[in-house]
Amino acid sequence: MQPEVGDRNVQVTRDDVAQAAREVGIEPGDTLLFHSALSSMGTVVGGPDTVIDGFLDAVGPEGTVAVPTLCNWPPDEQHLVFERWDPATTPSYVGTLTEALRRRPGAFRSDQATHSVAAIGARAEELTAGHGSGGLRLSPFSETAFAHESPWQRLVDWNAAYCFIGVTFHVCTMVHFVEASLAERMLTRVAPEKRERMAGELAGWMKPGPFPSIRIDDREVIQEMLAAQGIVKSGRIGCATLTCVRAKPMVENWIAIVEANPEMWLSQEYLSWAGEAARGGPGEPCAG
Repeated sequence: MQPEVGDRNVQVTRDDVAQAAREVGIEPGDTLLFHSALSSMGTVVGGPDTVIDGFLDAVGPEGTVAVPTLCNWPPDEQHLVFERWDPATTPSYVGTLTEALRRRPGAFRSDQATHSVAAIGARAEELTAGHGSGGLRLSPFSETAFAHESPWQRLVDWNAAYCFIGVTFHVCTMVHFVEASLAERMLTRVAPEKRERMAGELAGWMKPGPFPSIRIDDREVIQEMLAAQGIVKSGRIGCATLTCVRAKPMVENWIAIVEANPEMWLSQEYLSWAGEAARGGPGEPCAG
């Protein structure tokens, strides 16, 4: 019988983390990003640094370990985000482990106010450099968040190991990269003379508009579909499930699933807008 999630009688060591990582396919030299719930594992001997060190052991001296370091901005202060943002001091709000890695000596953090990434290891500086400096992509989180020049694009390009400890795709930040990519792909399929107008109508930072947003509950459905394709591997760290998927096939297959049946995944508002905007007038909904 498996212990219950968060059972404090279960102790987790650095070696346990490294071994669990290897069992789901983490190899020396890998770049690894993880989402996590520290308490889900049981009692982690040594706290957050034990988990980070265990992953560093698994990827070895040529590897890199990263986390999302998203920021919690009160709704009435969101218009001040880019003024108050400081990559050196603004805390991460997506879990104890992310804040611990951000604060570690030798860690690098990307300079982007809404969807920064912190990393440590051989390619940490390269992963986090120039976030949003080129290849902008439209999204409700600003054009820089998931740009071609961003850690999120590099995670895909490098086919990084994308992991979840005690959590599911429900918290998968890469979904927003998928959404921004869907919008970008839609714009490339319409007549050039319509693109500027359509791009201006899409949702942006502090700007309402249509967008191909994936519902939160549907993210776990996608996880199950990718698992059925053999893309997702699962193991355990203590009493928590450790899930690992490679970033490139995750994103490519996620996009393919949505584009194959957009009516299942995207809002009628967006589909109607995409069909109407692409045709220059009322028409049948389309994926773009």
